[in-house]
Amino acid sequence: MKNTPFTEKHLSLGAKMAEFAGFNMPISYTGINDEHAAVRNNAGVFDVSHMGEFMLKGPGALDLIQRITTNDASKLTAGKAQYSCLPNLEGGIVDDLLVYCIEENNVYMLVVNAGNIAKDWAWISKYNTENVEMHDISDKTCLLAIQGPNATKILQTLTDIDILNLKYYTFTKGRFAGVENVLISATGYTGAGGVEIYFEDTDGAAEKIWDAIFAAGAAQGIKPIGLGARDTLRLEMGFCLYGNDIDDTTSPIEAGLGWITKFTKDFNSKDIFEKQKAAGPAKKLVGFEMLDKGIARHDYEIKDFEGVTIGRVTSGTQSPSLGKAVGMGYVDTKYAAPDTEIHVKVRSTLLRAKVVKMPFA
Repeated sequence: MKNTPFTEKHLSLGAKMAEFAGFNMPISYTGINDEHAAVRNNAGVFDVSHMGEFMLKGPGALDLIQRITTNDASKLTAGKAQYSCLPNLEGGIVDDLLVYCIEENNVYMLVVNAGNIAKDWAWISKYNTENVEMHDISDKTCLLAIQGPNATKILQTLTDIDILNLKYYTFTKGRFAGVENVLISATGYTGAGGVEIYFEDTDGAAEKIWDAIFAAGAAQGIKPIGLGARDTLRLEMGFCLYGNDIDDTTSPIEAGLGWITKFTKDFNSKDIFEKQKAAGPAKKLVGFEMLDKGIARHDYEIKDFEGVTIGRVTSGTQSPSLGKAVGMGYVDTKYAAPDTEIHVKVRSTLLRAKVVKMPFA
């Protein structure tokens, strides 16, 4: 297993550690519910340094991104970011990712999922026919996500950059906690506000920034947060997790990601997605809440009143904010309307659930 530059910090704080995407990562410190509430109501710090980062440089960088992603990166100007995905050739998704425009038409950073770093690199390289300069900077890039309604107030004391007014899906770069060339963005994966900070761990930068954040937030009660609460937070917002809610067999149209699928350019599987959109997909990703007591887990079957399988659960949990069990899953389209009653097979029992609009919280 790989470690991040913060592994020793996690261990010293008594974190419950486990393997995730090949990394030794903190799952929880004081408990998922406690950490979840800390982010929703105050501020918390996630180590997400396991994520992958690729730099694409040169006059052909934008063209390459346009050909391999569904969203329209030509709309990006320097300092703006975009959520997108890499479609395969069969109408599925290689990965979802963030595209950061560092220098318009010339320099971009792609942020990909930790478990897909090698897969994504190979896929993008396959389409790099114009010799775009590519650099995998994943191993030398630290990434902390400081999330919550009080996150930016706490961090503002550590920089002259105006992060209090940093708009959603924009970023800036400068000095933070005495460290130069720190990229600060506002993309979020919790729905609670906050920022992400990217930097290289040179001259002890990782420890310096970690310690500065916790010193600045001590009076406010800032907490370290594990991946367990990150999952419950993103699920309450209806955000997709690759490998659960989207994968190589699901399309962005089916997953409710038509808004990142722009047909004004050419890209892989464009024709498939256009046909799906025109005809309507056969299945859709929906949110649901449990009416009977029980928690829906990944890959549980979803059934109709007669017990016929109509889909499967992709994510499910007991929502700490709502105090009830919620989930996401693909169902045959005729069962996708809000308030439709469905059944989730939990062991040998069919439990009632109801389709609801997302986000849940």
